[in-house]
Amino acid sequence: MFDDADPILGRVREIALALPDTTEVVAHGRPTFRCGKMFANYGGGLKGGKVRYDQSVLFIPDESEKPALEEDPRFFVPAYYGPYGWLGLILEDTTDWDEVAELLDASYRQVAPKRSLAKLERLTLRGALRRLRAPQGAERRACPSTPIPSGRGRNNGVGGHRAVGTRGRPA
Repeated sequence: MFDDADPILGRVREIALALPDTTEVVAHGRPTFRCGKMFANYGGGLKGGKVRYDQSVLFIPDESEKPALEEDPRFFVPAYYGPYGWLGLILEDTTDWDEVAELLDASYRQVAPKRSLAKLERLTLRGALRRLRAPQGAERRACPSTPIPSGRGRNNGVGGHRAVGTRGRPA
């Protein structure tokens, strides 16, 4: 039902797996992206019909945006997931990948545990500060939500460990 070499699937993977604690699991013959619970699914079909959109992403939309998305012809109500509030977005070569990233981010935030959301906020803040500090014309990252190791020890500053210098003083 899907091809690992599909470049559109590759872009969806890049975006989804950049979110903290996300895993990819193949379920019912399709890649799904989860952070505890599923927040995205690659490929789907139209509710009530036999139309398949193999290059699409299913997600949980923000409730305030759902009516506007349903009016857009690129979006559809997917079979099986539609009754639970999910929508699908048909993906093409001309897809706005920033929009896909925003939709997946919103979907992720609805299912991710508090710990993962806190990691996401730290990454978002770190990325915003990095962009503010970057000199004009500096090279930009292809995916701004991709985490960059901070180099603050083995846990990257997460978890309460602190570096201790000589004589028991913090380094």
